[in-house]
Amino acid sequence: MKRFIKSLKNIWKVEELRKRIFLTLSLILIYRIGSFIILPGVDYTALAEAQESGNQNMLETLLSLFSGGGFSNASIMALGIMPYISASIIMQLLGMAVPAVQKMQTEGESGRKRINNYTRILTIIICALQAPSYLTLYVANKGALPTDVGTFWWAQSIIVLVAGAMFAVWLGERITDKGIGNGISLLITVGILARLPEAFMAEFGFAVESGNLIKIVLEIFVFMVVVLGTILIVQGVRKIPLNTAKRVVGSRSAENQGARSYLPIKVNASGVMPIIFAQAIMTVPMMIFTGEGESGFIASNFSDIYGVGYNALLAVLIIVFTYFYTAIMINPRKIADELKRSGGFIPGVRPGEDTASYIDSLVSRITLPGSVFLAFIAIIPAFASMAGVNASFAMFFGGTSLLIMVGVVLDTLQQVESYLLNRHMDGLMEGTRVKGRRTANEMSGM
Repeated sequence: MKRFIKSLKNIWKVEELRKRIFLTLSLILIYRIGSFIILPGVDYTALAEAQESGNQNMLETLLSLFSGGGFSNASIMALGIMPYISASIIMQLLGMAVPAVQKMQTEGESGRKRINNYTRILTIIICALQAPSYLTLYVANKGALPTDVGTFWWAQSIIVLVAGAMFAVWLGERITDKGIGNGISLLITVGILARLPEAFMAEFGFAVESGNLIKIVLEIFVFMVVVLGTILIVQGVRKIPLNTAKRVVGSRSAENQGARSYLPIKVNASGVMPIIFAQAIMTVPMMIFTGEGESGFIASNFSDIYGVGYNALLAVLIIVFTYFYTAIMINPRKIADELKRSGGFIPGVRPGEDTASYIDSLVSRITLPGSVFLAFIAIIPAFASMAGVNASFAMFFGGTSLLIMVGVVLDTLQQVESYLLNRHMDGLMEGTRVKGRRTANEMSGM
């Protein structure tokens, strides 16, 4: 505890870090306030009665979770960040198939800015398509439309929903640039955490009523075990030994040449993005397929977030996106070229093409268990629900919500710790460091 208080004092001493944290908290507060501002004219009493009656399907519950309640409140930020995530997925897929997008990806900072602009434009288009569906399929079905609804109300509501979603994207980008952590992921995490106390109290109240307090203790224990396992896979690193060729400068050898170091390859190099991408895609069948016949069959099998069909497809998507995003994050050929230029080599492997092939095969092997573990964590809520855990709390028991929370919290802690260590201050944890930002030279000799 003393160490933790000292770390907080160190954070306060670093002016830049202090300003970034205050800015991040301020923008998050604005986002949370926006999730409670109701669309003009909407009958919130009708929405509240619908929520109290439990008349919400799985899609509504899931979207409300990721929007921090903004979806179920019919707020100006009801669409949340998910349209931007969907647009990012489309741009990533286009980068694999469209040469023009591939060229922009290789143009460095200028190409990244152009891709971001196209992503924002695509986000606006997706929001413009989703807003009428939201007003029709959710607000109207709950009986919350204004009594004098007309063309003007529909137009203004669509514009407000699109503007609210883009404002949420702007907040996320400002957090990334001027604050701490990945802004988009952080806003999703805040929305999830906002629902956690309510879900836990519901489960605790059920345990008290049934007189089975041992159950809640066991659930908390298993929950902590799952969290620890998630941290393990997120922080896991495979260290590839490296040797640096010894060079003679003048009459003596360079001091840092000929030393043993390591190239760290993370087991989960893709972070939480495969989970977010997979979850965004899984909302599509629930929105498109309704009714009878074949459409009704698809809807019944893929709209239940605790069902077999939904979880099987979710697990497959997570594994696929983990490999896809890892391929984007790690370029074996580029790593091999950099090692060759710096005079480094992997013992027993020839520099150049052989090194690239070796790194590629190693990344593929360690990504497999990492992706399978991520998929397993993602479907744990289904097992928790079958074990009798309350549906609202089961969503936090594992699954997408837990993976996003753990990944984003660790990434944010890594950034805070990097600020402290750069100013020769102690990190956040005694006797260790939050992994994920060590360089190969820093890991030498371990």
